[in-house]
Amino acid sequence: MADNRSRTSADFDSAVCMALAPFGTSIFTDITALVRDCGAVNLSQGFPDVDGPLEIRELAAREILRGPNQYAPPDGVPAFRHAVAAKMRRFYGVEVCPETEVTVTGGATEGLAATLLGLLNPGDEVVLIEPFYDLYPAMVCRAGAIPVYVPLRNNRLDADDLATAFGPKTRAIVINNPQNPCGHVYSRAELDAVADLCSQYDAIAIGDEVYEHILFDGRTHTTLLAVQGLRERSVVVSSTAKTFSMTGWKTGYAIASPRLTAAVRAAHQFIAYCIPGMFQTAMAAGIAMPDNYY
Repeated sequence: MADNRSRTSADFDSAVCMALAPFGTSIFTDITALVRDCGAVNLSQGFPDVDGPLEIRELAAREILRGPNQYAPPDGVPAFRHAVAAKMRRFYGVEVCPETEVTVTGGATEGLAATLLGLLNPGDEVVLIEPFYDLYPAMVCRAGAIPVYVPLRNNRLDADDLATAFGPKTRAIVINNPQNPCGHVYSRAELDAVADLCSQYDAIAIGDEVYEHILFDGRTHTTLLAVQGLRERSVVVSSTAKTFSMTGWKTGYAIASPRLTAAVRAAHQFIAYCIPGMFQTAMAAGIAMPDNYY
């Protein structure tokens, strides 16, 4: 995976803030440009070769025509938040309050950005497991926090590496599960180790779980919210985009206890404010579809 940390601020326009200049353009932007120039196949992004269930697209079209096409509630359309809560109960047996624990975001990307910006203070340390989505260190640094890197070894999280990364300044750890690009599905033992360290250092576990329904070889996904010790100290971010092959809709969400949700919403209101309501209404129906759509 490309590592943007080697770039310097001199490589970019001087108007870029010092926190973001070292990261340059997103790796996805760079690769897309190379693909265009070389006529290659783009494997850098999750572009599905189908366009999502027709029922969801038809419902969104009807909602656009019916209107109103105005601002949606900043925390999300009630039908969508309730659908997310029902999904968490259906697949994981986790009870979630749709009013106080679900926030609709502009895809998982904005959900992660709002979570990191809403929770981090300058000088905090955040554990990032390599390889990672390039947004993680960029947003950590933009918040004035410090990334601490832990590599996957043989596609496994080494307990000693993880323990060494935690310390008195650790504020959070980001867990991408299932992991992209390596495909690692974290075991319960690995997640329990994360929970133990988060409890010991009073840290927050941030779960990037956008690939939760894309599993192979009989593997099962465990959400952080179902791990003992993490229910009250986790923020789980996911998106309907990957699940339903509709990446352009950018309809994601963040789930957390009311205390952590308040932090996510404090940042979300100043980033996206709200997400188009017609997509939320249509995706609420999508979430309730039978298991074969997952």
